[in-house]
Amino acid sequence: MTGPIEVREATTADSAAVAKLHDHAWGGPIVVGHGVTYDLTTLPTLVGVGDAVEGVLTYQLDGDSLEVVSIVASQPGRGVGSALLTAAKRRTPARLWLITTNDNLDALRFYQRNGLRIVGVAVGAVDRARERKPTIPLVGAYGIELHDELTLEWIRP
Repeated sequence: MTGPIEVREATTADSAAVAKLHDHAWGGPIVVGHGVTYDLTTLPTLVGVGDAVEGVLTYQLDGDSLEVVSIVASQPGRGVGSALLTAAKRRTPARLWLITTNDNLDALRFYQRNGLRIVGVAVGAVDRARERKPTIPLVGAYGIELHDELTLEWIRP
């Protein structure tokens, strides 16, 4: 990435790049969070574009809340995730929230730096999600066993 990031709604021309990022991050378009199975291809999607599609954020609106269902950057640490999250906050009527896992220390740092706060822990939620998606690994980042989901949120000031 050499230039600024433009964030926009994904188009059908972005489909292959979006699928590639989802495959790399989640093993495909199916993710499970808080007991719900999502097909990312059916959700509203933002892309962060520099020289190419550098990141993807999928979301769903429910009343005054925007749930970030997935967010992934091709090269973390370059500002793409922050640009996507900022764009999602602009679309948020009142509350933005998301789920991450207990091993995802880099994401926890990123989300908190971007104004989100930890508001809940669902003990054993990843163990239950594994029943729906058996490819979820037993051990995640930093060799940490994967068991729990953490809910983070940002409230519009």
